[in-house]
Amino acid sequence: MAETPRARANAKSGPVTRDTVLAAALAIVDRDGVDGLSMRRLAEAVRRDPMVVYRHVPNKAAVLDGIAEVVFAQLRVDATDPDWIAQLRTVAREFRLMALRHPKVVPLLVTRPLSTPLGQRPVAVLRPLEDVLALLIGAGFAGPDALHVYRALFGFLYGHVLNELQEVVERPEETDDVLRLGLHRLPLADFPLLRGLASDLASYDGAAELERGLDILLAGLAATLPHRGR
Repeated sequence: MAETPRARANAKSGPVTRDTVLAAALAIVDRDGVDGLSMRRLAEAVRRDPMVVYRHVPNKAAVLDGIAEVVFAQLRVDATDPDWIAQLRTVAREFRLMALRHPKVVPLLVTRPLSTPLGQRPVAVLRPLEDVLALLIGAGFAGPDALHVYRALFGFLYGHVLNELQEVVERPEETDDVLRLGLHRLPLADFPLLRGLASDLASYDGAAELERGLDILLAGLAATLPHRGR
């Protein structure tokens, strides 16, 4: 439905805040990717002069940081859960679903926080770290061990969502998995194992792969890291 003049007038008369600017920026990136975002397009999205936008976000870098902040704010950690393994599984599943809702934002989630010193990152970006540390220390882990668990978990999650979201099918119309994935280009003598796993590669299930990875990761951490709950 075409937007009416009244709707345009009402939208323009509403207040512009940092939250509305970042919400508009997130919508642009969700639709067109990071390359589709510019300060001019952002100003058009909130129907204001660009100078109004600059009052809330000084430059595109700040907008990208803000988008990561908005998306990370969707992630919740129950630091009071008595079952730390179950809670980390829940966090991992929620992180994956969050990434699937915003696939074009995932590169920002992985890279933008790392470009900012730890103490200068937004509260929403730091909150999962603080809450996971509280969860694990409450379960009996020493602080350094809790930090190790956090880094191992989120390192795994970043890699998982990047892998799940990338395009892996070269010729989806083919019924032969070797052809679908383009593995016929690889010399059989040099890559027998990779070609032999064509059906497994083609039937990738992101949810199942996440669970299998968590089984390995969390079982290993529970077995090797000392804490009083063991």
